[in-house]
Amino acid sequence: MAKVFIMDQPSISELLKSRILVLDGAMGTMIQRHKFSEEDYRGERFKDYSQPLQGNNDLLSITQPEAILDIHRKYFEAGADIAETNTFSSTSIAMADYAMEDLVYELNFASARLARQAADEFSAKNPDKPRYVAGSMGPTNRTASMSPDVNDPGYRAVHFDELKEAYLEQIKGLIDGGADLLLVETVFDTLNAKAALFAIEEYKEANSIDIPIMVSGTITDASGRTLSGQTAEAFFISISHIPLLSVGFNCALGADQLRPYVQRIGSIAADQFVSAHPNAGLPNEFGQYDQSPEEMGELIKPFLEEGLVNIIGGCCGTTPDHIKVIADLAAQSKPRKL
Repeated sequence: MAKVFIMDQPSISELLKSRILVLDGAMGTMIQRHKFSEEDYRGERFKDYSQPLQGNNDLLSITQPEAILDIHRKYFEAGADIAETNTFSSTSIAMADYAMEDLVYELNFASARLARQAADEFSAKNPDKPRYVAGSMGPTNRTASMSPDVNDPGYRAVHFDELKEAYLEQIKGLIDGGADLLLVETVFDTLNAKAALFAIEEYKEANSIDIPIMVSGTITDASGRTLSGQTAEAFFISISHIPLLSVGFNCALGADQLRPYVQRIGSIAADQFVSAHPNAGLPNEFGQYDQSPEEMGELIKPFLEEGLVNIIGGCCGTTPDHIKVIADLAAQSKPRKL
């Protein structure tokens, strides 16, 4: 597969000095609206596949590409500057659940190409508002720091080198597909993230390229720590040896609960931009997110008024309606100063 053409556009790091950029909202929330059946997930190509495929959202970039493209377009229409690729689980480790490890490169390439197509469409319509593609690199469904077996604390379900190799394959697909930057996101185990960052640096060196890197951790509960036990400050220090475009937090919490941790990381990130993309509140007893765009907007205002962020967006439960409210607020606000 040939590398796709990327339109000339300003450096994202330069743009971030002058205004707040808006990240898109939840891909999964939008996919759920389609109510895709098992047959929809399979498409014609995988109609006889031996494993159940419903729920493998990343596969939809191959079997339902128009739906994924439409989601990207809706977020750009709402005012997003950056689209995340539909690749949160597109590593061989996560795809093992569906016996689809061999599809990893294709999944990442296809997803990046769809986001690239939408971004280029909107950049062409309005060159004064260039759109960017962030290659989404999720944490996988395993942790390198902790044992999944309480009776064997020394056991690890995955090791650093396995993670690094899995991420290398993902990175190649994302960059070949046209990603402008890489987003290591929803980091609950910093060792997993360090494997991803090591893979990125290895890929950059081997291919003599540079690409901006965003890192976004997740604070799992009111303890104010990641799942692997780090505070916001410890999380940042653990990854600060890597040249990062931005650092921040997403997922797990709503905007009001997330704000103090964004404040804390911003207070020590002297050379990095700061990002936040919180959930639309906390899930209800049915796992649904009830926070309206207007309610979320009110909670996002302090991030902007206090100059806490350079990149703002939405995670679980957010939709283009949420992003439109956030984008309108961001357009009236000044970015956090380095």
